[in-house]
Amino acid sequence: MAQNAALMVAPEPTPIVVVGIGADGWDGLSLGSRTAVEQADVVFGSARQVAGVREHCTETRTWPSPLVPNLRPMIDACAGSRVCVLASGDPMFHGIGVTLAREFGAERLRVHPAPSSVSLACARLGWALHHTTTVSLVNSPAETVLPELADGRRILVLSRGSSTPGEIAVVLSANGFGASEMTVLEQLGGPAERIVGGIARESTFESVDPLNVVALLCVRDPDAARHTRIPGLADSAYTGDGQMTKREVRALTLSALAPGPGELLWDIGGGSGTIAIEWMRTDESCRAVTFESSQARREQIETNALHLGVPGLVVHGGAPESFAVVADADAAPDAVFIGGGLTGADMLEACWAAVRTGGRVVANSVTAESDSLLLTAAARYGGELRRFQIYRGEPLGAFTTWRPQLPVTQWSATKR
Repeated sequence: MAQNAALMVAPEPTPIVVVGIGADGWDGLSLGSRTAVEQADVVFGSARQVAGVREHCTETRTWPSPLVPNLRPMIDACAGSRVCVLASGDPMFHGIGVTLAREFGAERLRVHPAPSSVSLACARLGWALHHTTTVSLVNSPAETVLPELADGRRILVLSRGSSTPGEIAVVLSANGFGASEMTVLEQLGGPAERIVGGIARESTFESVDPLNVVALLCVRDPDAARHTRIPGLADSAYTGDGQMTKREVRALTLSALAPGPGELLWDIGGGSGTIAIEWMRTDESCRAVTFESSQARREQIETNALHLGVPGLVVHGGAPESFAVVADADAAPDAVFIGGGLTGADMLEACWAAVRTGGRVVANSVTAESDSLLLTAAARYGGELRRFQIYRGEPLGAFTTWRPQLPVTQWSATKR
């Protein structure tokens, strides 16, 4: 019986060897990387990558598009074979090595890194790698670079293809950074390496090699709006019907929500998307889902998210009826903000049930009816109650007066 049980134990999966390869192809590989390619039964990679090693290996296969849904079936089909995957530069830096580790587990990988395109770019430019911000546009629109822009900042952008430099130039010019210096570094480390530069608003960057990295030295126009990662962007940064959490209240609300790297927010009653957008802007790894019953407002939220550099914001219909769809697809939220719909049936209870243990719930109110619900919530769940009112200085004839905004009641609590 023991012998039969032993026979039923599944064999240990064969390792997946991941080899970083640069624009110099086979010539740039280390001895260990060459050996890994030569000993593999099957070598996977892009058309450009496998073309450079085909004469040194038994079999090559080119990745399909889209890659991620096909990745596991293609690797699993090679069970028992020695598999090698080619990756651009350093596989674990915005590379396929990260995807493989997530899909198959890091313990199954044997990684042979090569210099990343970012390392090579910094070497060419004389930039300090540890002081240079990197943004990947491989699977994202050019607007993704916007939260990183700051006067004098150095940024390296991983391009999707030959059109990326021109797209970046358009985005910079439209957002007050048209005077920024752009340097396009093509085929780094290869025989066809080329470096070209120009000012964003003066350059179109045509005839660019698809394999490129874009270096930005940011220069902000003197009259450009200042949009930092700190919560409290000007109300004018948003478009829509005016349904939004105003600037000062927004900053206080984000302070209560206390976003942390990688955390997930559910934003109830999205309006213009201000809370969810500025939550995501605090750190590139922050995620948010906003719930909004109005189709027109859902569209304006998506527009604002793109124009403020967080196109990954997920937008759903009204709450709490849409909670089930999101809960099935993602983890429990780390924080929930209720900016609208407080008087809806069981809204507070549904939000409290949804947030993870240790997570935060914050709700704002401007009506007496909603205030009473927050008092009840504080009595039931604990937490803190605050009330604040913002006054803005505005002209009154030849003088200045203090114009009051609606007073806001805020309840915040941590789920224990």
